[in-house]
Amino acid sequence: MATGARRRVRLPAVAGAFYARDARSLRAQIEECFVGPRGPGRPPGRSPEASGKEPRRILAGIAPHAGYPYSGPIAAHLFARLAEEPVPSTVLVLGVNHHGLGSLFSVSDEDWRTPLGEVPVDLELVRALSHGGPVDLDPEAHLREHSIEVELPFLQTIYPEGSFRMVALQVTFTHFDLLQELGRHLRKVLEGRDVLLLASTDLSHYLPPREARRLDDRALEPLLRLDPRALYDRVVGEDISMCGIAPTTALLCALEGTPSKALLLAKGHSGDAEPMDQVVGYASVAVQRVAG
Repeated sequence: MATGARRRVRLPAVAGAFYARDARSLRAQIEECFVGPRGPGRPPGRSPEASGKEPRRILAGIAPHAGYPYSGPIAAHLFARLAEEPVPSTVLVLGVNHHGLGSLFSVSDEDWRTPLGEVPVDLELVRALSHGGPVDLDPEAHLREHSIEVELPFLQTIYPEGSFRMVALQVTFTHFDLLQELGRHLRKVLEGRDVLLLASTDLSHYLPPREARRLDDRALEPLLRLDPRALYDRVVGEDISMCGIAPTTALLCALEGTPSKALLLAKGHSGDAEPMDQVVGYASVAVQRVAG
């Protein structure tokens, strides 16, 4: 894009549905996610270390993407942890291709707008990801998708305005080998860059609460071992309806070889928000650097 050219902006697709449409209501909604009984119980705050020279301990996170009244408090557990650490230069959000639009793996070169303002895209990283690998530049694939969009107001809440950039990467479900190739491409491109990885996923869908909890625990066990092959095989082999298995698998593949551990911060389901016979499961996970 030439210097001075007008930047393209991806407009919100699910404001007024998954989260509040106006900024004031959205801020109140997010605050309730943090301070309410299912959230971390405190508003996000910066620790003294967050503005210092210490590197981030959290390399990656996994968060749900349903409507805020249902999954927002679970997601808030991860974002509360992230708020305590230095702000990354870029957040790379791996989303779910629910609509099947566009390429298999698609990045966007557009800035993203929410009711809280605009998040600028990291154009340099977009170009690097879409060159010489399995990722295509395809903003059209992102037009209707909510799984990346719903993470952004949380990021805008915990990080000061203008302090970070983002890259949106849509990941379509496919064979493990292709997701592994994507993960290895990410690892190569991200080498030496200050990038936080964030995979967006819900867990089991529309099951009785007891069965949802059982299957969610089945999926979380290999995830918390940071074993992408075991996670993929279990979710596919046991027909667990974890919608973000593809972005989560790619994220774990990108982290292979990095000394790290996974921390389960919170889990629950939509029936915790209001009574229902069929629920959707959620979890927040942080992947933290360890000495190695």
